Amino acid sequence: MTAPGNRNESPLFQTALTQVMSTARTVGIDLTQTIVSLDGDYDSRTHLYRGMVPNINENLRGRKTPTRGPKRLFDSSIFQERFNTIERVFAWEDKFKRLLLRSERISGLHYALKSLAYTMINLRHFCQG
Repeated sequence: MTAPGNRNESPLFQTALTQVMSTARTVGIDLTQTIVSLDGDYDSRTHLYRGMVPNINENLRGRKTPTRGPKRLFDSSIFQERFNTIERVFAWEDKFKRLLLRSERISGLHYALKSLAYTMINLRHFCQG
């Protein structure tokens, strides 16, 4: 599932989450009550998390007082670990100049090049020892 380079991927979240839940069910993994750490882009009432617990830092959106209702879960250590992992992946991805500059206009080709880059990263990691 890909989004154009100039678009936010949050509208694709529901479709992607449905596919992840389907794959997990096929493998035999139950993802209910699993903590999923997300950015503020996914802080919306329209997103359904399918039994998973979102770890999102609440965006006050200019409010002086927090919203009513139960407090949300936000564990900064989980969020920081996720952030560091993603930044490390982006650093590995930046070693591939073609992905860094994003010269492809076709999303499928860009996705294929990303898959090839991640394959090379994983091979380097697993064949090192």
